[in-house]
Amino acid sequence: MFLLNLFLFFIFGTIVGSFLNVFVLRYNTNLSFAKGRSKCFSCGKELSWYELVPIVSYFVFLGKCVGCKSKISLQYPIVEFITGLIFVLIFWKVGFTIFLPLYLFLGAILIAISVYDILHKIIPDGMVFVFDIVALFLLISLYYFGNLETGIGFANIFHKSGLLDLLSGPILFSFFAFLWLVSSGKWMGFGDAKLALGVGWFLGLSGGIVSIMLAFWIGALFSLIILALEKLKLSQLKLTIKSEVPFAPFIILALFIEFFTGWGTAQIGYLFF
Repeated sequence: MFLLNLFLFFIFGTIVGSFLNVFVLRYNTNLSFAKGRSKCFSCGKELSWYELVPIVSYFVFLGKCVGCKSKISLQYPIVEFITGLIFVLIFWKVGFTIFLPLYLFLGAILIAISVYDILHKIIPDGMVFVFDIVALFLLISLYYFGNLETGIGFANIFHKSGLLDLLSGPILFSFFAFLWLVSSGKWMGFGDAKLALGVGWFLGLSGGIVSIMLAFWIGALFSLIILALEKLKLSQLKLTIKSEVPFAPFIILALFIEFFTGWGTAQIGYLFF
C-alpha cells in the first residue's frame, strides 16, 4: 500500500509539474492561466489530451510537436519528473498529516521559483511572497497544532526554540540583504534575500544556516565545473567569472537536501537548543 501511495504521489506530482510549466511560461505575461488548452509555440496548434500526458507524451512523440515537428523544450519532462520526485520525497518525509498539503504546495512553488529564475534570472515577487507567507503559516501551525496534546498550543512558539525559529527568517534575510546592500546588487540579488526569509521559517535557524552554507558550496562547485568545461570546449553556456548565475536554484536545492536529510541540523542544532 505504501508503494502504491508513492506511485500515486509521483503521478500527482508530474501533473502538478505540467501545470507549473504552463504557470512559469505565462507568469507576468498577458496569457491567461485558465483560458484555453495549451498550444504549440511554433505553429499554434492546440494540443490534444494525448499530447499533454506528463513525461510520457514527450518521449512518445520524440520531443516534437505532432503538427509541425518543431522541437519541444526538454524543460517540460524535466520539471514534471522533478516535481513528481519531490512530491514522493515529501510524502515519504511527512506522511499523511494535516500539514502535507502545505508541504506539497511549498515544494511546488519552490520548483516554480527555480525554473523562473533559471529562465529569466530574476525571482518574481509574487511567487516568493507566497512562499514566505505559507512558510510562516506552516511554522506557526506546527507549533500550535503540533503541541495541542501538551496544552501549550500557540504559546510554545514564544519559548526559546520557537523564538529562534520565528527569528530565523529575518536573520537569514538580513544576511542576504547586507550582501546585496554592500555590493550594490553585484554579489547577490534582493530577491535572494526575500527567498531566504522563507527558507529560515521553513527550516528553522540551524537548518536554514546549513542550507545557505550548502547553497554557496553547490553554486561554487557548479561554477567551477562549467568553467572547466569551457576550458575544454565542452560547454555551450559561455560562463565567465563575470557571468550572472541565478542563485535561487542553489538555495532551493540546498533547502530540499537539508529538509529531506536533516544532517546539517543534527550537526549544529545543539548550538541553539
